[in-house]
Amino acid sequence: MGCILSGLGWTPKTSMDPVAPEASMPTLELSLQEQELLTESWTLIQQDIAKVGVIIFIRLFETHPECKDTFFLFRDVDDLQGLRMSKDLRAHGLRVLSFVEKSVARIENSSRLEELILELGKSHYRYNAPPQYYQYVGMEFISAVCPILKEKWTSEVEEVWKVLFRYICAVMEAGYREEEKHRNVKGGTTKPLKRSQTTAI
Repeated sequence: MGCILSGLGWTPKTSMDPVAPEASMPTLELSLQEQELLTESWTLIQQDIAKVGVIIFIRLFETHPECKDTFFLFRDVDDLQGLRMSKDLRAHGLRVLSFVEKSVARIENSSRLEELILELGKSHYRYNAPPQYYQYVGMEFISAVCPILKEKWTSEVEEVWKVLFRYICAVMEAGYREEEKHRNVKGGTTKPLKRSQTTAI
């Protein structure tokens, strides 16, 4: 089947502005069969995890070059093909996929999963990575793993990964807005985190 995506096909059902009540937090509802699809496909994806991580970000910078400005290490690099050999890009891709692995591992524990993603969203506020870019990572993840899984990449597998990434994007944005509101109330300023402090997407 085709792997080219125009988006994750998600329109938020609830407002994610800074004053939205906690009750508007999105939920992830997956059947046991859908959870198994995620787990089984992730087991296969892990076999090429380093390759997938690099592909995601090369494709991200090719299709959405404006995203590069949010990455301190890569914003001034014009040679995208040269980035394929970058140890920093490889390490960042592995951190992102480590987060995906943690998400899949927590798929049966909604409170732990929500906490993990909220913290990721808060950290993204602290290093100035705005929510409009989050869905692109999910799109490129799907584009990268589709040809790797080949015939095992079914429409059902694709849909369940889209559901997971839509959820991650929504909760990350909630965390981002929560941290934004907290900083504004305190009257503090946001300083970009150092590279060693940026540990996820």
